[in-house]
Amino acid sequence: MPFTTKITTLNRHTLLFPLALVLFEFAVYIGNDMAQPAMIFVVKEFDVGTSWVPLSMTAYLVGGMLLSWFTGPLSDRIGRRPVLMGGVLYFLVTCLATYLVHSIESFIALRILQGIGLCFISSVGYATVQETFDEINAVKVTALMANVALIAPMAGPLAGAALVGIAPWRSCFLFIAAITLISLIGLWHKMPETVSPHTDKPPYSQIIHDYISLFGQRRFVHAALATSLISMPLLGWIAMSPVLLVQDFGCSLLGYGLWQLPIFGSLVVGNVLVIFIADRWPLGRSILIGYWPMVAGVLCVLAGLLIPVHSPIFIVAGISLLAFAEGLSMAVLYRFALMSAAHAKGIVAAGLSILAMACYALGIEITRLAHVAWGMTGFSVAVVVMASCYILVSRSSVQAEMRIRKTGSTEY
Repeated sequence: MPFTTKITTLNRHTLLFPLALVLFEFAVYIGNDMAQPAMIFVVKEFDVGTSWVPLSMTAYLVGGMLLSWFTGPLSDRIGRRPVLMGGVLYFLVTCLATYLVHSIESFIALRILQGIGLCFISSVGYATVQETFDEINAVKVTALMANVALIAPMAGPLAGAALVGIAPWRSCFLFIAAITLISLIGLWHKMPETVSPHTDKPPYSQIIHDYISLFGQRRFVHAALATSLISMPLLGWIAMSPVLLVQDFGCSLLGYGLWQLPIFGSLVVGNVLVIFIADRWPLGRSILIGYWPMVAGVLCVLAGLLIPVHSPIFIVAGISLLAFAEGLSMAVLYRFALMSAAHAKGIVAAGLSILAMACYALGIEITRLAHVAWGMTGFSVAVVVMASCYILVSRSSVQAEMRIRKTGSTEY
């Protein structure tokens, strides 16, 4: 029976479904964050260069683009529950398949297959959250879920570094599979169904026309680009930090993990603030406030280029400020993007996910190539350019969304 009444209060019972979902999100994210420190051992085992290290994350994100276009519309037609739980089971199997790879090429190919797990989080899971809760509580739950999911990039590097120090690197993926199994059990018992698979649905051939219509809407494209661009500097850092910290700055694996804490701690603080101010401030004001730490972060990164200190202090401080701005903004940006089109939310969430994954993969490749060509200077300039692009693209979009909510106008 489809879930039809919006939840307007948050309590232990209503949060069980988001908790089960975020556990899967945590597993998928830690599938990247634990893998990155393990890549130092992967390239050694397969006797290849360190240029393969960021390619692991790029491949993961490419996988995240492969089926997002279909998982959202599919869940609009047959229901959110079967699609999401099928995706969770699929991801569990691909994690266990790590024990079957014996070359860097087969490992990268498997990383693409594992990355498909990302296709189910936004386009199905988060769409269900937005349909289950009213607007303010949907923003709060999204921010709360982000905090739990952020344990992955905070704990992942440390846990991955510690685990590969005492066990084979493939054991990281066995650990991830165990977490995924727990999530699958929780979703089976607590996930609501928010669409009715028994009503008449358009044919699957309609999907391409829906996407053409969706991406033809300027309001959606601007909101989706803003949602994607804000995360690009941080994702570039996650992909490149093993090389930057271990190779360029000479940090140990433990030091590599510790330098991540202020960055992701800042992201958590930003998300916590959103939970407290969501029903006190007009929706979108936190994004405008977030431009100030964003600009400060850019200045810190530039300072690291001008002041010759052989320490990651400036780049870490700059990325931390960018992460704090992202925490203040992301939950609201996602809500703006999802509600910016009148299409079924499965296809809107899928379109958002496709654009986001494409931007993320592009951003990681830009930072990788910039570092290969110009080292730390190239990476820093790439981060500054991406953060600046976010500010330029998002400002008019956010102001328009706030105006629409204030006046009730439908004009963009």
